[in-house]
Amino acid sequence: MKFDIEEELNKLPTCPGVYIMHDKSDKIIYVGKAINLKRRVTSYFRKTNKTQRIMNMVALVDHFEYIICSNEAEALVLECNLIKKNMPKYNVLLKDGKTYPYIKIDIKSDYPNVYITRRVLNDGAKYFGPYPASGAASETVRFLKEKFKIRQCKNFKYKDRPCINYQIKKCLAPCMGYISKEEYMEKINKIIAVLEGKTKDVKRELEEQMSIASANMAYEKAAEYRDELNAIDALSERQKVSNISENDIDVIGIARTEDLAKVCVQIFYVRHNKMVGRDNYFFDNMQDEDNSEIISEFIKQYYTSKTSLPNKIMIRDDFEDRSLMEEVLTEQGSRKVIIKVPQKGEKAKLVDMAESNAKLTLENQEKANNNLMLEMKQKLDLDKIPRRVEAYDISNISGEYQVASMVVMINGAIKKNLARRFKVKSVLGQDDPKSMEEVVTRRLRHSVRESQIVNGVFEKLEDEIKSKYFDDKGFGGLPDIILADGGITQIRAIKKALENIKEESGAELSIQVFGMVKNDKHQTRSLMKDDRTEVEISEELFNLITRFQDEVHNTAIGYHEKLRNKSMTKSVLDDIKGIGDSKKKELLTSFDSIDAIANASVEELTKINGINESLAKEILNTLNENEEKL
Repeated sequence: MKFDIEEELNKLPTCPGVYIMHDKSDKIIYVGKAINLKRRVTSYFRKTNKTQRIMNMVALVDHFEYIICSNEAEALVLECNLIKKNMPKYNVLLKDGKTYPYIKIDIKSDYPNVYITRRVLNDGAKYFGPYPASGAASETVRFLKEKFKIRQCKNFKYKDRPCINYQIKKCLAPCMGYISKEEYMEKINKIIAVLEGKTKDVKRELEEQMSIASANMAYEKAAEYRDELNAIDALSERQKVSNISENDIDVIGIARTEDLAKVCVQIFYVRHNKMVGRDNYFFDNMQDEDNSEIISEFIKQYYTSKTSLPNKIMIRDDFEDRSLMEEVLTEQGSRKVIIKVPQKGEKAKLVDMAESNAKLTLENQEKANNNLMLEMKQKLDLDKIPRRVEAYDISNISGEYQVASMVVMINGAIKKNLARRFKVKSVLGQDDPKSMEEVVTRRLRHSVRESQIVNGVFEKLEDEIKSKYFDDKGFGGLPDIILADGGITQIRAIKKALENIKEESGAELSIQVFGMVKNDKHQTRSLMKDDRTEVEISEELFNLITRFQDEVHNTAIGYHEKLRNKSMTKSVLDDIKGIGDSKKKELLTSFDSIDAIANASVEELTKINGINESLAKEILNTLNENEEKL
């Protein structure tokens, strides 16, 4: 589906977050933060004063995405992480070849300093970082020094008089001995605790000291403790995403639609203590699965194919086989892999954040699908927004192995699990319209019968409740629209099927029929009405219809090939002396189809257990003699 920038701008939330601009090749070209995503991102696409660099960037934007955050400080840190990870062309980047900055505290000195360094040494000092942007690290150091009143000077030495920082109350003048080493180290330990995210005990101690000072009317000292408390709270917000205590974790969040049918699973990736990116995965027809089952299946399918695994995977809902899954992944990754269900703290907040973003992503996709169905209603002059749309296609070669496929779209989403395949039973020779009439008649007959059963059993229930009972079971509820893979002849064939149902059961079905017309290159061109009028639709709806048509066509072709190969398997391989069930099974497992076996070499066939050169040549000769059947 083509990304409509104006439409997506209208969907933007007004909360803080990070926005990510992509060009048409999906490369990230700019990352930014905002306290109000809607206002900030919209401003790029309006006639406002912008620098040439930003104007050049906007001209290349093909689509954008965003991640919502709890506050602007969190967004700032996440922005830095994503810039470091992706190095976008239009961001201001550190290009001097230096390493990223760290905050260093030389705890072995009498009065430790807090400063920026780009070299991490094994010297017993405390290091915090790296910080993706030097400005963020510098701001943190400046903030810490000012709020905790530690030394500002680089080269510490005792003096005859205090410097100006003491006069303006930004330093407690350890150079003059105005603060003891023990008191100074208390402040350094508080700073270390803040940078490590371990603030609970420090805050409790400060609150007690502030209360004592206030009770003793030492108001200046109480104010000092108050300022330190405020500093800890402020800096903790900045470190929320930056100083994640785990080095290498994945955080998984789940969101579901109101009917629980559609699920979005979002993964946040934390590497080297920084959140560096995310992925979304969507699942349909999950109404019968609870979150723990979904998480279990997702982890099995997603991680067992990975060669590189995180140390820990954070999830909301525990599942039965968690311990077993940990063992499997630990063996697979050759290191300990833990799946955790955090209840509180930073990791629980990260799961909350992943879930919030998954919910928003799901809501936006639902809105997009609803908008396409609304357009379909308007363009096709329908009485209501179509909920269920079905498409049909016929496949055969010169009338042999005639099959048909039915593919279903509900609320704008293609539901592969609801696809059905048919063998054409009553049509001899190649007659696609007659085959279409037969197949659609059979399909509608099923739903009419199911509907009559439901109506008989639940006569007093509302129609909506009845539909929920049998919809998507068997052949499901009746469609609002049927789309034929073809033009006017296929439309007429489906309308004849509707007449057949009326004659059989007396049911007059209000189903609209349209054709999906292709051009000379076999590409979807438009939708056709029964009066041969072709309907102009938007590019977004056009792309959806194209995917729908491709899906029904591929389903029919796939079924046709399966039946053809199955027939060839019985008629050709079974006639070759020396090929029993086990060799036949091994051949088809190794080569997938009769066609692949026929195109193999003698050397490739002799790699199969029990097949020598003589038998391999016999197989190829037999298949080549029957080439016209393939």
